[in-house]
Amino acid sequence: MRIGVPKEIKANENRVGIVPAGVHALVSDGHKVYVEAGAGLGSGIPDQEFKDAGAEMVPSADDLWARSEMVMKVKEPLKAEYPRCRPDLTVFTYFHFAAARELTDAMLKSGAACFAYETLEVDGKLPLLVPMSEVAGRMAIQVGAACLEKPRGGRGVLLGGVPGVEPGNVLILGGGVVGTNAAKMAAGLGAHVTILDISLDRLRYLDDVMPKNVTTVHSNPVTIHQRVRYADLVVGAVLVEGARAPTLVPRSYLKDMREGSVIVDVAVDQGGCVETIHATTHADPTYVVDGVVHYGVANMPGAVPRTSTYALTNATLPFARRLARLGPVDSVRKDAQLRTAVNAWKGKVTHRGVAEAFGLPFHDVATLV
Repeated sequence: MRIGVPKEIKANENRVGIVPAGVHALVSDGHKVYVEAGAGLGSGIPDQEFKDAGAEMVPSADDLWARSEMVMKVKEPLKAEYPRCRPDLTVFTYFHFAAARELTDAMLKSGAACFAYETLEVDGKLPLLVPMSEVAGRMAIQVGAACLEKPRGGRGVLLGGVPGVEPGNVLILGGGVVGTNAAKMAAGLGAHVTILDISLDRLRYLDDVMPKNVTTVHSNPVTIHQRVRYADLVVGAVLVEGARAPTLVPRSYLKDMREGSVIVDVAVDQGGCVETIHATTHADPTYVVDGVVHYGVANMPGAVPRTSTYALTNATLPFARRLARLGPVDSVRKDAQLRTAVNAWKGKVTHRGVAEAFGLPFHDVATLV
């Protein structure tokens, strides 16, 4: 198979879809790998390293997409890339369709086979979402702590406090991968941390493994409303696989929050779990609503691309090798795990969460091949 790895064009997105070791593995499998010139520079990977691994460097994005049968990316295709998608192309990347109607319509119109990292399921888990969720969860505390600084519009609270001054209060909505990693970081700084989740089994586990400055509480609207009032930093860490995130913090709650408190909604790429959140960029990451600082960067791991790119390839490469070996049709027919990643196929929606988000017909991809 001819596999293309383009340079990401999303604002301040410095990750790349594969590292040289991944190129070497795919070439060893007998595939041809094209990498757009300069694609890895933001992650500290020069073109020569890709060449040494067996890639052919392609100077033009249009040329790379045209040559490729499968494209491996990090972020969803942007508007400039829509015309490059076509019925005989497989795209393997993060899509987050349920929060992006324009993207969904464009990919359906293109007829491309869209395999989404975020819905690929193995034994009830989402292994291709985990590494970036780990990064985003840890970063949520870093950026949240920075946003709490007075020059950045925050309350002027040091999360860890100092002797004689109590630490800050961190409220984490969701005890999954993002929430767990956020809690680890916040607890390590010495903050008072509260994790809310609807799963009692998950709360029992977290209560066992977290340090004493982390409290677990069952999540419901009343508890959320009570807890946001006293939070210095609120982290949105809720995930509904393949679907839009539920709204857990309506705007009406903001009036009861402390002025200069901070919301970091990691779920923003799935629509966000805070009603007032909208996507921002690394160049302009925050805005204020009702006195509360909102951080809504949808590609948070792009700020630490070296770590993120290697972590992502560690997870995606085994599945990319299977997808390339089988091809898209046999991947659907023969590989139950890869089949869970198919969100759009030849102009039809093949993930129930995406179909429900937009009121579109759902098609079982197994019946389409």
